[in-house]
Amino acid sequence: MFETVWVHLVTAQAEPAVAQPKGVLEILSEASGMVLAVLALLMVLSVASWFIIGFKWFHLQRARAESAKFIEIFWQSKQLDTIYQAAEQYPRSPISQVFRAGYVELSKLKSSAEEDAQSSSMRKHLSGIENVERALRRAMTSEMTHLESKLAFLATVGSNAPFIGLFGTVWGIMNAFVNLQAQKATGIDVVAGPIAEALIVTAFGLFCAIPAGVAYNWFLSKVKVLDAEMENFSNDFLNIIKRHFFK
Repeated sequence: MFETVWVHLVTAQAEPAVAQPKGVLEILSEASGMVLAVLALLMVLSVASWFIIGFKWFHLQRARAESAKFIEIFWQSKQLDTIYQAAEQYPRSPISQVFRAGYVELSKLKSSAEEDAQSSSMRKHLSGIENVERALRRAMTSEMTHLESKLAFLATVGSNAPFIGLFGTVWGIMNAFVNLQAQKATGIDVVAGPIAEALIVTAFGLFCAIPAGVAYNWFLSKVKVLDAEMENFSNDFLNIIKRHFFK
């Protein structure tokens, strides 16, 4: 009995203590300066991406909601002056801004026509429509530029953040092999820490890139819908103007 107990005690003392796995923060606390710099850059890009995602989501939601309300008012009202006053209440709607641009140009043409209503009627007919169409097209271009603002940043982060993380990974693995050569030692214990920190940077690069890429594609689809709605509204507005003002 005493021999059995003694054997168990000797075996317990002979067994090495199992090392506890290190956490992510503990691994990063031992990381090299370059790896930490890459990680800090990815964190800045991630925070900026999430800020833009929240801002653009709110912006596009407001644009779609206000556009729907303005279109309803446009088709229900019979007076352009009334519609113009209603458009001032929906500044976030790209369609209302397109209408405002066309209405302003139409008002200028009406004032010019009143000054000289009899001369060159056919020439004024053609140039008047072209002026209104150009005004609508300029407004559409301006609104599209506004809607697509900041999306290029999301596309850049989504496509380049993995490569930034890969750069940190390559640097970390390179340091791991340099340390391995300097210590003239072999074994997984020598390179495990540097490789682990390098892979963490890669994972964070993907964490930064995936939301940015998904958000960019989603926002782009919403912008294309608004672009199509502006195009349809512009055509409808031009048809109404032709029927009532350029007979």
